[in-house]
Amino acid sequence: MTSHSEKLAMGRVALTVNDLDKVGAFYEKAVGLHRLNSDGAAVLYGAGSDVLLELRQDKGARRRSPREAGLFHTAFLLPSRQDLARWVRQAAGSRTPVVGASDHGVSEAIYLSDPEGNGVEIYVDKPTSAWKRQGEMIEMPSDELDIEDLMAEAGAGRWQGFPDGARIGHVHLQVGAIAPAEQFYSGVLGLGVTWRYPGGTFFAADGYHHHIATNIWNSRGVGVREYPSTGLASLDIHVGKDRLEEVRARAQASSVSADRVVLSDPWGTEIALVA
Repeated sequence: MTSHSEKLAMGRVALTVNDLDKVGAFYEKAVGLHRLNSDGAAVLYGAGSDVLLELRQDKGARRRSPREAGLFHTAFLLPSRQDLARWVRQAAGSRTPVVGASDHGVSEAIYLSDPEGNGVEIYVDKPTSAWKRQGEMIEMPSDELDIEDLMAEAGAGRWQGFPDGARIGHVHLQVGAIAPAEQFYSGVLGLGVTWRYPGGTFFAADGYHHHIATNIWNSRGVGVREYPSTGLASLDIHVGKDRLEEVRARAQASSVSADRVVLSDPWGTEIALVA
């Protein structure tokens, strides 16, 4: 990975949904995002003034199968462990359905699924000094989360929804095969491989554990997605101009402007690099 002074950061995730009201209510009430703006056909959600999620309504779009390419989960990164503990306490009180919880060595994470099957992760990073490494790789196991230890951090304050500073930490994707995924996300986008599981590869820039992950656990051998469908419509990655120009030089871009390069991965997932 070429060294850059400008840090890479995940930007807005856009989902196509059949039922905007139902899915939107989930992200407001269960996840805790704040509704920022709406034009009737789409709603923006975020933290502070930062847009993290866009929901686009298409009542006629086919419902995406959980076994095809696209989104595995959107991972929302909270600023502190106390924030995550307060979210867990709120979720327990409101009986929010949780589908998993893990200690990944680099992070502590809770998993949900929205009403149309889009995966959600809410997590907090551990200090980088606690990360274990194998050479240049960063170990990311899936161990049991110590809920009691986490909840000891909650304190007396109440969960008030996503605080300022919360952001998209990473996006995990379903793909049809690992080799072409690595060729695209590493070879074309220029992200470094940070860890490999059987059937999964993790990618990042600037020393992070992962900004993008890809797996074939539910989607081995699938082809390009057929649109219009529900699920992931596009995701933005914010980069410096040097990195943008490097990708522009390597890629066959489907849409290009001075500060934006739009690509599709081998399974039709739209990735926009934004300077």
